[in-house]
This record gives sequence, C-alpha cells and structure tokens, in this order.
Amino acid sequence: MKLEEGVNKLVEELEQLKIKNRVLEILFEEVLECIVIVDTNGLVRMMNRSYAEFLGIKPEDAVGKHVTEVIENTRLHIVTKTGKEEIGEIQRINGHDAVTTRIPIIENNKIQGAIGKVMFKDIWEVEALYKKLNPANKELNLYKERLKKIKGEYFALDKIIGESKEIKQLKKVVLQVANTDSTILITGESGTGKEVFANAIHEISDRRDNNFIKINCAAIPENILESELFGYEEGAFTGAKRGGKAGKFELAHGGTILLDEIGDMSLNMQAKILRVLQEKEVMRVGGYKANKIDVRIIAATNQNLQEKIKKGEFREDLYFRLNVVNLNLPALRERPDDIKTLCDYFITIYNKKFGIYVEQIEDDALQHMIKYPWPGNVRELRNAIERAYNFVNGDTIKTQHLPSKIIDQQISPCVGDLNKILDDVERQSIIKALETTNGNKSRAAKMLGINRSGLYQKLKKHGIPINF
Repeated sequence: MKLEEGVNKLVEELEQLKIKNRVLEILFEEVLECIVIVDTNGLVRMMNRSYAEFLGIKPEDAVGKHVTEVIENTRLHIVTKTGKEEIGEIQRINGHDAVTTRIPIIENNKIQGAIGKVMFKDIWEVEALYKKLNPANKELNLYKERLKKIKGEYFALDKIIGESKEIKQLKKVVLQVANTDSTILITGESGTGKEVFANAIHEISDRRDNNFIKINCAAIPENILESELFGYEEGAFTGAKRGGKAGKFELAHGGTILLDEIGDMSLNMQAKILRVLQEKEVMRVGGYKANKIDVRIIAATNQNLQEKIKKGEFREDLYFRLNVVNLNLPALRERPDDIKTLCDYFITIYNKKFGIYVEQIEDDALQHMIKYPWPGNVRELRNAIERAYNFVNGDTIKTQHLPSKIIDQQISPCVGDLNKILDDVERQSIIKALETTNGNKSRAAKMLGINRSGLYQKLKKHGIPINF
C-alpha cells in the first residue's frame, strides 16, 4: 500500500512539473521581448519566436550554434565568463541600435549560462517612451537651468572641455570676469577654442538673455565690414536697403559682440573700433546721428598683436583698450592630458550624429594622437574623430581609422629650443599637407583643421611660397 501511495505521489509531482514546464514554455514563446539563453560554452540553448523574427530566422536554426554565429556584436558568451551583468547596453543588430541586457545565470555560486534580452529594438524607441513618460520634462529642465544659474554652474562652462591645470585655471578666470563689463582679449592659435570661451563668458554673464553676435573680421572685405559692424542709412550707397540696416553693434545692444580675428583689421577700422570703445556709440554709414549702445566687447586673434604694433600694423591704444583681461588659450600640444577627454567628448557627439555606437579609442591609436603635434589644435582633433567614424566598423576607433599624417608621423626625440622644434613640426605638417593636396590651399587648410586665412598667415610665418 505504501509503495502504491509513493508511486501515485511521484506521478502527481511529475504531472505538476510538466504543467509548470509547459507554462514556462508558453511564457517564453509568447512574451513580446526578444529572449535568448546560452550555456557556459556560448551555445544557444533556447531562443523565443520574437528574437528569431527580429533576426529573420527560425528558432530551431539558432539552437546548438555558438551565439556569435547567430547574433552580431553579441557579448553573451563573454558574460558567461565574467559573470557580470550588462544592463541597457547599445548593440548593433540587423541595422538597428538595439538596447540590450545580458544577465549571467548563477546557481550555487557557479555560472550556468546567460540570458540575453532585447529591451528596445531601436534606440529611438527609448526616446519615444521617454517623451511619453516624461510630459513634464521641459518644465524640469527649466528648473534645472534656473538652479544652475543660481549656483553659478552654467551649462556653457561645461562646453570648455579639459581637465588639465591650464584649462581649469582658465575656467576660474571666466567665472571671475563674466559678470563685469570689461573688454576681453582672447589669444591663441587657430582651433584652440576662442569662440567657445567667448560664448561661455556671454552665457554666464547677466547679458545672457540678450544677443551674442560674432563677426569674423578677416573674412569680410573692409568696404563691407564697416557697414556690417555699424549699419547704414537708406541711400548710403548703391544697393542699400530701403530704411537702412542695423549693424552688428546695434544688434548686440545689451549683449555681447565677438570681434574674431581682430588682428586682420585695417588701421582705419581699428580707429573706428577705438571710438566705439571710448564713446560707447556708433554711427551708421551715411548717417548723421550717433546711437548709444551698451555692448560688452570680446576680441579674439591668433596673431601676436605686440609684434604687429612694432611693425605699425596694429594700434597700440586699441590694444590697451582691448587687453583689459587677457585669456591666452594653450595649444593642444601643450596639454596632451586633455586629448583623451576631448576624444571621449567628440565620440559622444558623433555617436548621436552618425547613429552608431563607438565606445572607445584603442590604446595604440590614442598614443599616436598624444604624440601628434596638432597644428590645427582642437578643431583638427575633432575632424580626425569625425573622419574615423566614416571607417570604423565596430565599437572601437583603431589606428587604421586615423588620418595617415597622424599614423605616419616621424618625430625623433631631440633637445633644443622648444619653440623652434614646434615651429619646425608645424612647417613640415603644412608642407606635407600642400604636397598631398597638390597645392590646393582650401583642401590643405581643411586637412590641417584651420581656416584658409589662417593657412596663409602660417605660410607667411614659415616663409613657405604662396604658390607652393
């Protein structure tokens, strides 16, 4: 009798187990999420219909194969070795940037396999869900903005990328001078971020709710520059608009104006800018009445203004009026510790722009970048990262994805005057760029990460023929 009862109990337990297994099978198959299970060898043991349909295969075609043969860019087999869960990771699958989760299966402190789950089949689904779940997002951001302004921690300052002592010190100065009306002169080589600093000063200041106007003094002919800066009255010249036009200074009233490349401004225009600084007023071309303005002036240049003063090419009195506060931005080669930080920043930007996910730069590629002299500074570095995105086919930027000028550089250790060494490196870089582009100045300037006018200045500086 006892034997019969034991057999009946065992049969009942087996039936219950079958029911439980069937329920699990139904849940596994009918759940909308994509789920896959692998063993410790990375072999697929189970894959539900949702995941198979996402991959365009049948579930039975996946079972028994190594997971890397079935799912591209997977890390499930790695999770079975590390035992570390990976939550909310971006994974490129079938042309989609899917959001995935990988969790190790652990029993009795031993890894038995891993479960992979696609939480969102495309990253844009996350954005759509975020918008649905956060109707108050804009209001929340507004309060965050106000809070940061109260604390003096402004978003604009975060755009100045770098953790080197030079950049940290410059950030401190920006915070100190932002709320004064003193004129600021920002100096530094092309591509060091002069406009970024000028914009940060404006955004942190009490003038942030008014216009930030910028004008490149080197890019506009002198006969047009005057009307651009000061505006003009109706009939001032042939083609003048009816009713006249306000100039950049008037548009910047209550705000800030950036006079970029002021070192290229003619002596005649320099005298007129000096008058604006002294009188706080402007007169339109063809006008008879001066208009009072309240404008904070920031000037920027990549030239040595003191040398230009000696040559009679820049007014000394204007220099002193502009140079009340001087921010001298270091070249990128002078702060190599910031290269990794800048690379990470630009990777974040281009991940969004290109719609792909790059996680890092391999060490060898990074070492090449640290050794490179960067004649085009941060602008050139940004161009190098963008170029890499056109060739990268995984989650890592490698040496072969970098421009050849960075990879092939041959800089021998030497001892001597550092400025002379850096000038020689810059000169060689310019010559190589011109040789590569067959003398095309626009393409050479783009390759070097500088503008065309900056290239001509460097040709003159290094005695390189313009018709090279």
